[in-house]
Amino acid sequence: MEDLIAIQDEVKNKVAREEAQHQRRLKAVQVWLTRVEIIDTRVSDLISTSAVQLQKLCLCGLCSKNLCLSYKYGKRVFLLSEEIKNLKSEGHFEEVTELTPRSEVVERPTRPTIGHKLILEEAWNRIMEDGVGTMGLHGMGGVGKTTIFKKIHNKFAEMANRFDVVIWVVVSQGVHILKLQEEIAQKLHLCGDQWTNKNESDKAAEMHRVLKGKRFVLMLDDIWEKVDLEAIGVPFPTRENGCKVAFTTRSRQVCRQMGDHEPMHVKCLERDEAWELFSNKIGDSTLRRNPFIVELARKVAAKCRGLPLALNVIGETMTSKTTVQEWEHAINVLTRSAAEFPNMENKILPILKYSYDSLVNEHIKSCFLYCAMFPEDDQIEKERLIEYWICEGFLGEYQVMKSAMNKGYEVLGTLIRANLLTDEFKDAGRYLGGVGKTAVKMHDVVREMALWIASYFGNQKDAFVVNARLGLREIPKVKDWGAVRRMSLMGNNIKELTSGSTCFELTTLFLQNNNLENLSGEFMRSMKKLAVLDLSDNWSIHELPEWISELASLQYLDLSYTSIEQLPVGFHELKKLSQLNLAWTVRLCSMAGISKLTSLRILKLQSSNVHGDVSLVKELQLLEHLQVVTITISTESGLGQLLGDPRLANSINGLEIRGFQQKPVSMENHRRKLWLESFLVMETNIYTKYRESETGSSGLHNPTSRCYTNLSVLHVYNLCGIKDLTWLLFAPNLVYLQVFDSKEVEEIINNEKAANLIGITPFQNLEYLSLVRLPNLVSIYWSPLPFPFLRRIETINCPKLRKLPLDATSVPRLGWFTVEMDPREQKTELEWEDEDTQNRFLPLFS
Repeated sequence: MEDLIAIQDEVKNKVAREEAQHQRRLKAVQVWLTRVEIIDTRVSDLISTSAVQLQKLCLCGLCSKNLCLSYKYGKRVFLLSEEIKNLKSEGHFEEVTELTPRSEVVERPTRPTIGHKLILEEAWNRIMEDGVGTMGLHGMGGVGKTTIFKKIHNKFAEMANRFDVVIWVVVSQGVHILKLQEEIAQKLHLCGDQWTNKNESDKAAEMHRVLKGKRFVLMLDDIWEKVDLEAIGVPFPTRENGCKVAFTTRSRQVCRQMGDHEPMHVKCLERDEAWELFSNKIGDSTLRRNPFIVELARKVAAKCRGLPLALNVIGETMTSKTTVQEWEHAINVLTRSAAEFPNMENKILPILKYSYDSLVNEHIKSCFLYCAMFPEDDQIEKERLIEYWICEGFLGEYQVMKSAMNKGYEVLGTLIRANLLTDEFKDAGRYLGGVGKTAVKMHDVVREMALWIASYFGNQKDAFVVNARLGLREIPKVKDWGAVRRMSLMGNNIKELTSGSTCFELTTLFLQNNNLENLSGEFMRSMKKLAVLDLSDNWSIHELPEWISELASLQYLDLSYTSIEQLPVGFHELKKLSQLNLAWTVRLCSMAGISKLTSLRILKLQSSNVHGDVSLVKELQLLEHLQVVTITISTESGLGQLLGDPRLANSINGLEIRGFQQKPVSMENHRRKLWLESFLVMETNIYTKYRESETGSSGLHNPTSRCYTNLSVLHVYNLCGIKDLTWLLFAPNLVYLQVFDSKEVEEIINNEKAANLIGITPFQNLEYLSLVRLPNLVSIYWSPLPFPFLRRIETINCPKLRKLPLDATSVPRLGWFTVEMDPREQKTELEWEDEDTQNRFLPLFS
C-alpha cells in the first residue's frame, strides 16, 4: 500500500502541474485516483483490527483459537493485496491530462459597419453580467440588430473556457418547436435514427439532459413571438448555471414575454454616422466630381433618417450616379413617391412589411396605415389621432368615449412596441395654455412602406392621396377620384377647393393648415361617405357654406384656429356628428342651436370667443350624449350653472377661467354643504362624504366621491379676491395647471382648508405646473409631495415663493424633469427640505 500511495502522489503532482496550464485531467486518471482513495480507507480499516486478529493465533501463528474468523480475515487481506497490486500496475500513465476543448463557435461573416458601437458595447457588457441570463435587442426592421448580434456572437469565439457551446439559430416568422429543436440538435451533435425517431417531447427531454451538463449560450435571431424554451428542451438560464439566452426582435413586447424587462433598444444612426455610412457606399470618386453632388448626397442621406438598410440600398443604387441632374431627380422621386425609387419595392419595403404583417388584426393595421397621412417627420398628437380612428370606425362601437380612447391608447402601445411608431413628446402644441401633448412619430421609410401598402402595393395609388406639406397651391390632379378613400392635403397653400370630380368613397379629408378661402363647389358635396373633415389652422375661413349640412356621414369636424363667426343655419342637420372642435375660434359669436347636434359626444370650446354663459350651458344640458367638454368660463353664473350639473361637471376635460372677481362664500344647511369658493362650485354631498370618512365611512375610498375626475387641463388667470385654489383637491386627474396674472393668490393648496379632507394627495397625475406673475404666492403645498409623472415646474416672477413641495423621493424619473425659475437668482434663495433634496434638484434648474 505504501508503494501505491507513492505512485498516487506522483500522479497527483503531475496532474496538478498540467492543470495549472489549463489542461483537463483524463477521466481514466480521475477514476484510478478515486479507486486508490477508496482502497486506502479499506486498508486502514483492516489494519486497525489486526492486533485483535493476531491475538487469536497460537502455536507460533500456525493455528488459531477461532479458525473460521481467522480464515475470513486472512481472505480479506489476500484479496485486498491483489487489488493493490492491480492498481499499482495500472498507475503508470503516459498522459494524465488533455487539452481543454474551446467553445465551439464558428465565426459568422460580417462586413465592416459604421455606428452602433455604443449599443454593441452595452449589449456585450450586459450579457456577460453574472446576474443576466436573458437579453433582448429590439428595434425596427433594417436598423442593424442582426449585424450587432453577429458581432456579439463572434466575441464569444475570443473567450476560451467560459462557455461549452454557443448556438446560433435564425428563427423568423412561423417557426415551429420541432424545427428549432433540429437546429439546436445539429449544434449539439444529436443525430442518427435514435434521435430522429423521437417525438417532440422526448427530444425536449434528451436536449435538456445534454444542455443541463453544459454552460451554453443560445442566440435566437429575429424572433416574432415568445419562444417556449421549456417545450424545446432548453434549461432556463440562471445565475447558478451561468447559461445565457439572447435574441433579436422587432417587438419590445416579445422582449418582456421572454423575461427581459429592460431590453436594449437599437435605434437608427445619428446624422454624422448616417452620412459616413452613406458616403462610404457612394465612394469618393463620385463625391469629388462636383461639389454640388456632396450637398445633394447629404439630402438623399437625410431622407433615409439614419436607417442602415435604406442607407446601404440607396447608397449602392446611387454609386453610379455622377451628374447633378441624376441626384436632383433622385431627391424628387424620394420626396414625391419613394416607392418608385429603384430597389425600394424589392429590397427595402418588403423587409419592413414583415412588421406590418405581424400585427394581430385588420383594425390595428388600418390604424397604422392611417398614420401615413401625416407629413414626413411629423409629431402626431395621440389624442387627436385616436379621435380620427374612432370616427373612422377602426376601434369598434363604444358608447363611452373614455373606453374608446383607452382602446386607442392600447393600439398605439401595440404599434410603439412593434417599433412601427416611436413615442414622442410635443414641446409645443395646441393644448390649453401652450403645453405640449404626447405624440407619436413614424419613421419616414416606415411611412413610405405604409403608403405603399395603402396603395395596394403601388397598383392603386389613388386610394391614399397624401400630398402633405409640399407647398401645393391647388388640389392635386388625381386619375381616378372614385378610388380615393383618404386624402391628406395638410400644410400647403391651397386657397380654393374647386374640382369637377366626385369622391363618393372618401372617408377622411385633411385640409388643416392651408390658406382656404373658398369652400364652395360640387367637389365637397359629393363626399357622401366623409366621416372626418379637418379644416383647422385656416384663419382665412370666415364662414362655412350651407352645403356642409349635406355631409350626412360626417362624425368629426375640426374648425379650431379658424375665423368663423357663426355656424351655418343647416348645421343641425349633421345628425351623426359626434366630435366638434371649435377651440381658438376667436371670432365665433354664437353657439345657438348646438343642442340639435344630438349625437355630439366631444365638444371643444376652450379659448373660443363663446364663453360658457348660462344660455350656452342650458343648451349643453340638452346634449344627452355629451361626455367630453373643454370650455372657457368668465362669469360666476355661467360657472355655477355648468358645474352645478353633475353630468356636465364630470365631462369637463379642459377648463380656462378668466377674470373672476369673487370673494369666497359658503352656504350650509342640515343636508348638504355647498361651497362657492375661489371660483368653483363643489356639488352636493362631495364635502360631506369626506367629512363622513373621518368617522369610518367608506366614502373617501369610493372613486365616485371625487368630483371633476375628467378635468386634466386647467388654465387660470386674472383672478381678484381669491387667495388659494384648494378645490383642486377634487381634480385628481389634473395633468396641466397654469396660474398667472393673479395678484392676490397666496397659496395653491391651503393647509387649514384641506385639513378636513384627509387621505387626499393632490397632483398625482400632474405633468406640468406653470406659475407666472403671482407676486404674493408663498406656497404651493405645505409639505413635500410625490409627483410620479411631473415633467416640468415653471415659476416666473413669483418673488415670495421660497420653497417647492419636493423631497429626495418626489420625482422618480429625473431624466425628463426640469425646473425653470425666473429670475434665475431666485434659486439661490430657495429653502430645501434637506441637503439630499437640494443636490438632487438644483442641477435641473434651467
